[in-house]
Amino acid sequence: MKNRLEEIRKEHGMNQEELAEALEVSRQTIGSLENGRYNPSIILAFKIARYFDMLIEDIFIYEPKEDRKEIRK
Repeated sequence: MKNRLEEIRKEHGMNQEELAEALEVSRQTIGSLENGRYNPSIILAFKIARYFDMLIEDIFIYEPKEDRKEIRK
């Protein structure tokens, strides 16, 4: 999953430590999210989206692998 967290954080003039403190996570968590090494829990994704007053989908971009079946509606 890709995300725009670093871009959005910088637009708000924040460093990783400030965002981590606001979300009650470690700075390492923010760094790992921004580098794509970690996907957030659904709760953390909601906290991030609400903090920035955005939709989850505006921050996190889900790109399914071609070899996986898509969920049918």
